[in-house]
Amino acid sequence: MRVLYLHGFASSAKSSKAVFFARKLAERDTTLETPDLNEPDFSTLTITRMVQQVVDAIESGGPPAALIGSSLGAFVAVQTALKRPSLVTRLVLLAPALDFGGDRMKTFGDRGLAEWKASDSLNVFHYGYGRVIPVHYELYAEARGHDCMNAALTLPVQVFQGRRDTVVDPATVEGWSRARSNIELHMLDDDHQLLGSLEVIWAECSRFLGAR
Repeated sequence: MRVLYLHGFASSAKSSKAVFFARKLAERDTTLETPDLNEPDFSTLTITRMVQQVVDAIESGGPPAALIGSSLGAFVAVQTALKRPSLVTRLVLLAPALDFGGDRMKTFGDRGLAEWKASDSLNVFHYGYGRVIPVHYELYAEARGHDCMNAALTLPVQVFQGRRDTVVDPATVEGWSRARSNIELHMLDDDHQLLGSLEVIWAECSRFLGAR
């Protein structure tokens, strides 16, 4: 079994959730693969670049893989499955930012989209690097060409969403999941990070992945 973890925006391959899943999978003799989606430069990040990076990582490692994606990483996971379905066996989506780049998105960080577009630079605190780094507007503009909300996915998908999430709209994720018979949805009493629910998530995720 191959499993890749796709971290969220302004996070890293060494995030708390990545470390957690790596430890749990290691107990079952499985190495978690954690591509760094910030590379080669966080400021010029785009969805297309991240998706291609994941495709390259899967292809270079051998057989198809299950993807665990967190927030924007979940968006990338869905897009990867759409682009190259033969490479992805299952999806586990944690607080998925399904509408990233969509019309419902009015702000990003502390600034409006119009201000970000005008300046072409948004200062973001990057938790993986521990400092503020600017990111170009192309991230949002290019994301508009990638649709998750209407994605026709047929592979098995598991979704974990916190009811107290203030970053991703819980109602959007719940509606998206319940409209698809191939999705197993878990609504949790937690926030966007889901750090208080990791053991619960793993209990369900390990069954879903067949990692017991």
